[in-house]
This record gives sequence, C-alpha cells and structure tokens, in this order.
Amino acid sequence: MTGTHDPIHNMTPNERQIFDYLLKPDDSYDENGVYWGDMSWLQQIRFVSKGDAQETKREASNVWAMFKKDPLSPVSYYFKNMVLPGAGLGLEGYVLFSIGNIKPLFQAKGSFPECWKAPYSLCNETWIAAVEYMEISGIIVGQILVGILGDWLGRRWGLIQDATIMFLGLIMLTAAWGVTQNGWVICYVWSLFFYGIGVGGEYPMTATSGMENAVGSGKVSTKEDRLHRGRKVTSAFLMQGWGQFFNQVILILLLLIFHHGSGNPPYSKLAVQWTYRVSFAIPAVGTLWLVYYRTFKMKSAGKQLAVAKKKSKVTGYDTDSLKLTFTYFGPRMIATAGAWFANDVFFYGNKLFQSEFIGVILPGNGSIMPGWLYNLINVGVSLVGYYLASFLIDNKLYGRKRMQMIGFLMDFILFVVPAFNFEYYKSIEHIKEFQTMYFLSSFFNQFGPNAVTFLVAAEVYPTPIRATAHGVSAAAGKMGALLASVLYSYIDTQMRFYVVPWFGLMGMLVTILFLPDTTGLDLKEQERRWQYIRAGRESDYHGIAVHPKHLSWWERWRGVGRYYDAELDYKQKIEEMRADWEANEARKAHEKGGAWDDEGEEHDDSVWSSDVSTFFEKTRGSGTSPLLKPKEKEDYSE
Repeated sequence: MTGTHDPIHNMTPNERQIFDYLLKPDDSYDENGVYWGDMSWLQQIRFVSKGDAQETKREASNVWAMFKKDPLSPVSYYFKNMVLPGAGLGLEGYVLFSIGNIKPLFQAKGSFPECWKAPYSLCNETWIAAVEYMEISGIIVGQILVGILGDWLGRRWGLIQDATIMFLGLIMLTAAWGVTQNGWVICYVWSLFFYGIGVGGEYPMTATSGMENAVGSGKVSTKEDRLHRGRKVTSAFLMQGWGQFFNQVILILLLLIFHHGSGNPPYSKLAVQWTYRVSFAIPAVGTLWLVYYRTFKMKSAGKQLAVAKKKSKVTGYDTDSLKLTFTYFGPRMIATAGAWFANDVFFYGNKLFQSEFIGVILPGNGSIMPGWLYNLINVGVSLVGYYLASFLIDNKLYGRKRMQMIGFLMDFILFVVPAFNFEYYKSIEHIKEFQTMYFLSSFFNQFGPNAVTFLVAAEVYPTPIRATAHGVSAAAGKMGALLASVLYSYIDTQMRFYVVPWFGLMGMLVTILFLPDTTGLDLKEQERRWQYIRAGRESDYHGIAVHPKHLSWWERWRGVGRYYDAELDYKQKIEEMRADWEANEARKAHEKGGAWDDEGEEHDDSVWSSDVSTFFEKTRGSGTSPLLKPKEKEDYSE
C-alpha cells in the first residue's frame, strides 16, 4: 500500500455493503450514505420522522410481544431499566423535598414555633438558617469529592459509598435530638450535612454509570446508545420527581395518622415528632437495600472507565485528561456549570409563586395542608415535564440544546410577566392566572434545563474525567441554589420577581454560545475523537464528533468543524478496523499460550464477518495507510 492508498479501492460491492452497514447505520445515514446532519432542513424532517416512526413501531411491537408472553413483563422491564438506575435519586429527592416540607410543620401552631420561627426565643436563628445552608454545602462537597473519586477509584465504588453515606445520614436524621431544642437543631443540621455528601455524590455517579451502561460492548456503536441514551439517563433522573411525590403523600398520611385524622392546627409536639421521624425512617429501609444492590448486583458499573484507562495506560486519576479537557472543552464547562447555576436559581424561585397565591386564596390560614396539597399538584405537573423531556430528549429535531433553550426562555417569560404586574396578578380576580404561571414554570423547568443539565454535564466530556466534570457542574448548580436562599433573605417578594427572570436569559445565552448538541451522537464516536486529542493529533480526526451540527457556536467560530471530512473519515475508520482486526488475530494466536495481556479490553468478534475478514486478509500485505499510525494494541498516551 503506497502513501496514496485508498482502503476502499479493491472492495467488492458486497464488502462495501458490509462496511456501510457497520460504519453508516441507517438511523444516522440515508440510503446514499449521507449523514443526517449534512441533509437540508426538509430532508432532515423527512429522515428523522421516518426513523422515529419505525423505531416507535419496533418498540411498541416489542412491548406487545412482552405483554403477550407475560402481562407484567413490561412493568418488570421498566423497573429494571428505569427505576433501579434512578433509585438513589428517588430516595434523595424524597428526603431533600421533605426538608422543605417539614420546616413549615415545625413552625406551625402547637409544634415548635418558639424554636423554628421568629423571634426564635428558644433557638439560635443562625442554626435555623443553617438548615438550608449546610444541606446545600454538604451536597456541594459530595458532588465535587465523589466526582473525583468516581473517576479515580471507579463508578461502582462511588455508587456504593453514596448509598452507604445516605443510609447513615438517614439514621442520624431519624434519631436526631438534644438536651435542648437548640441542641436538637444543631444535631439535625449536621445530620443534613452528612446526608448531603451522599446526595451530592449521587449526581455524577448516577449520570455517568447510567450513560456508560447504555453504550454496550464492542468496537461498533449501538443503536440503543444513539437513539435512547438520553432517555435512559433522564428516566433515571425523573425518579427524583417520584421521590418528591411519594414524600408529600407520605407526610400527609403520617400527619393524619398521628394527628387524629385532622390536618388542621394546632399540632401536638408528639404528632409532629412521629410524623417527621417516621418519614425519614421509611427511605432508610430503601437506602439499606440500595447498598446491598449496588454491592452485589452492579459489579460491572465501571467497565467503560476501566477500558478508557487501559487504553491510556492510567491506573489512578487521569490528571493528563483533566488538563486536556480544560484545554479543549473548557468553554463547555461554562455551558454545563453556568446553565445549571442559572437553573437552580429558577428551581428555588418557583416556590415564590406558591407562598403568594396561598396567602391570597386562604388569608390567615394557619394549616400546612394547603401548601402540601399544592406541592403535590406541582410535583404532578413536574412529573409530566420530566416524562415529556425523557420522550423528546433524543429527538434529532428537538433534542438537548433546543429543549434547554426553550425551557429557559419560557421560565424567563413566566417570571418576568408577574414581576412587572405583581399587584395585578396578586389580586383575587387574577390569582388563577398567577397559579397557572406557577404550574407552567414547574413544567418548563423539568421539560427543559433541569433534565438537560443533568444529562449533558456528563455527556459532553470524555470518560476519564466525566464524573469530575459532572460533579463540578452540579456543584455550580447548588451554588445557584445557595445564592438564591441567601439573596431571598434580604429582599422582598416583589424584588425577588424582578431578580429571578434574568437568570433565565443567562441560562439561554450560555446554552446558545457554549453548549454542543450531542443528540444522536454516540459516545463511542466522542471517545474516538478523544483518543486523537489524547495523542496530540486533534487535526487528524475527521469524524462526526466535529460535525458543525454537534459543535457549539463557540467551537464553530474557533474553526473546530474545519476538520470534518465524511469521505476521509470513512476510509480512516476502515483502517482503524484493520488495526483492531490485526490485534484481534494476534490475541487469538497468543491465547493458547496465555501470553496476551488483555484484561479490561473489549472484544467483539461478531464485527469480523467473513467478508470483513476476507477483505483485511487479502490486503494485509500491502502496508499501512498513512491515515492511521501502526499499532498492535491501542496506546494513546503521550
């Protein structure tokens, strides 16, 4: 093979068809081999609509076949693939939502108002305020610390330690007490901080393990990864919404049980204590089971990370990858961290609506039940947003970036309208419109930035530092929540409505400028590009990971997309497959003697059909294409 050798020059039509099937899957390329991102807008609509219809029909047919075989099997499938991966987030959503629900109960008449409510005659006001600050601080510590440890020691270890910390934290919360009410508050606060560390770690661990488990093994990317990776991750994330829903239902039921069937004040101290402690004991049981499940049933959770480290010959934390990530993907951190920061200000600000319209509808009402019931309705609306986001987040015509932009825009509108007409919408005549905007803001927060930020904060970064990047982005989000909780303490409600909307514009702006759209782009292709970057050969990569469709505006402006060349990439992939085939042949030749060290490597012999093997066999002695450097086993370390 000369320096100008074309690897497809001697292909038979049948061999070309096989390679097209492997390298140009029909969910991303049309019958002429054109990538969907290279089509015109109308062609994209036709191509995507046709593919979505076929996939929907296929999935519906599979569900029907499962149902006919066993009517409960679709439920079992959903539980295994959606509920279990998000169980940790469901449990933490239950507990964290409970903190905000229980505080009004502590402040209610007959309960502990002397401690939890101004003028704080029995307790220190600073410690009461610390309930929110320390909870958020613990989460931030967990997000950063466990994100780093998850990339260092592995996903499985991170998942196990998260569940363990959350279980111990729940025991502490359930048993929290002191010789004085202020001592009880201090114990409660530190228990929340400890529990928050486990919660924080749950974010990067659930996102990265759920995403990487969708990839599958082998050299060739999978349709499941390309078409449903976003759904898989957001389906786990939406368990947070179900946790909030069940917490509210359980709190209502517990208060009715321990308060003689009534939800009206005054509430006895004994009823309040039983209500809050039992509400924490219930998820403790589920969290203990989660420790068992992750220890004994998720032993392959870190497989993709192990493979990535094997290729880079790294055993500990990959500091080189961290440096390269900030060099090449630094602006993406502005998008993932900045958007999450803006979103959490909104997420916290959503509660502003509720306190206002309840005061108008039920003036002078001292019961906590109206607030809890409206919370329940709001969580139901949020769940609709969660599920709609899960269904559309992989749609190539809508996808991640557009969903986040529209979500931020709608939240901006739904906050800015009442901000400049505050008294008008607060009036009894227009309070229904105020309520409508409250529920819609919850819907678009979930069907938008809340779901998307959780996904893309892991998806747009390489495997070796994915958990770290997700943890840093999530921590930035909690800084937004911390800012909101501090800021709202010093300004009145009208001013809060003036301040909050602009974070929606901020989120939309950083999304437009710095967030790439990875909808339809499989992780293996992103990892392929990363291997070139890791080897200092960024300009040698010509695949779809640098297609303008999958780059941010900032990356396009910097000219990253100039390396994209579909035809050259096709030839390059064949040469990479040749190198993998040769390594596979060498492995099989050495296996009998046990001389081949391939621990942690992926082997997918199904790729090597007789036609593919014949092609590589007949061109084996021709040399090596200049498109790919020679390699026996992949080594992209510098």
